[in-house]
Amino acid sequence: MQPGLYVALSGQMALMRRLETLAHNVANVTTAGFRAEEIKFDELLSQRTDSPTAFVSAGSTYISRRAGEVVRTENPFDVAVTGDGWLAFNGSDGPVYTRDGRMTMTPEGELRTLNGHPVLDVGGAPIQLNPNGGAPTIASDGTITQGQQQMGALGLFTIPQHAKLTRFENSGVRPDVPAEPALDFSRTGVLQGFIEHANVNPVSEISRLIQIQRSFDSIGNAMAKSEDTLQSAIRTLGETS
Repeated sequence: MQPGLYVALSGQMALMRRLETLAHNVANVTTAGFRAEEIKFDELLSQRTDSPTAFVSAGSTYISRRAGEVVRTENPFDVAVTGDGWLAFNGSDGPVYTRDGRMTMTPEGELRTLNGHPVLDVGGAPIQLNPNGGAPTIASDGTITQGQQQMGALGLFTIPQHAKLTRFENSGVRPDVPAEPALDFSRTGVLQGFIEHANVNPVSEISRLIQIQRSFDSIGNAMAKSEDTLQSAIRTLGETS
């Protein structure tokens, strides 16, 4: 048995998985509110050989929570979330949380995401505006007014740091533990007329893609040399036997 070949193979498999996550991140670099997917690798120690052999694990993915760049749009239906907060909308199977604050109002006055999902208030109810009330004014705490009339408030939530996030569509996430209503509006809020871009640095991600390709090729060359060495040893033993 050549443990070095298996170690190299485990490294290539890990690199392929990382390559997939990077490609997905780059493909969504222009998606508002998109959270990059990262991957964590651990060392696996095998005792099946004469000496312990370290292998690379397949890796576990997680969604990065770092903030993206905030840019001005001047659209009154756009908001960027500040701090660690999240907006909420009603998905196909319960609430979904997002940093994509691009919204629209239906002819009936329903506040929805660009994909048509109802935007929720802090109580989990869809937000209803006056279809004839004009563009809303949205305060930093999410309070929505049209003219002088308060129409409701955007639900702002925080997700515990230990929660595992799963992706919904491109910019939505679902935590495995309940999100909590935001209480400290000095640290969490919204900016009207702004949106948050994806938290993906395209230059950094492309650099990583190049590095992974080089590492993959390097491992492949090492495996080929190891195989040549093995074949040479077999031929030498055969000639001397």
